[in-house]
Amino acid sequence: MISWLVDVDDILALLGRLLLSMIFLAAAFSKITGFEATVKYMESYGIMGASFFCALAVAVEALGAIALALGYYTRWSAGLLGAFLIAATFIFHSAPDQRIHLLKNLAILGGLLHVMSAGAGALSMEGRKLVRNYL
Repeated sequence: MISWLVDVDDILALLGRLLLSMIFLAAAFSKITGFEATVKYMESYGIMGASFFCALAVAVEALGAIALALGYYTRWSAGLLGAFLIAATFIFHSAPDQRIHLLKNLAILGGLLHVMSAGAGALSMEGRKLVRNYL
């Protein structure tokens, strides 16, 4: 009955959001399971209050990725993750030996900017609101 509301673009938007979310969820999990090592790594870059900022990074990455994957406040979650990514890239990946990480982060930022522009699509929590309005 509502199959005409879901098309290939909506499926691609869902897949894109899920794939973008994966790297942030993996990073959050890595920080949780290696918290002390991550704190020491951050301290080696001169980060004061590294434990607090590590916990904050876990929260931003995990909650932002979950919201992005579900399509809940999608543009805001993509913007939050993008701002986080810019800060992390500037602090940790601006050295010449970090070029691949820098380029990877720029590519991810491009995907997040696209999500901010295009929105979540119909296959999302936001899209469900749109579907209900059409019915």
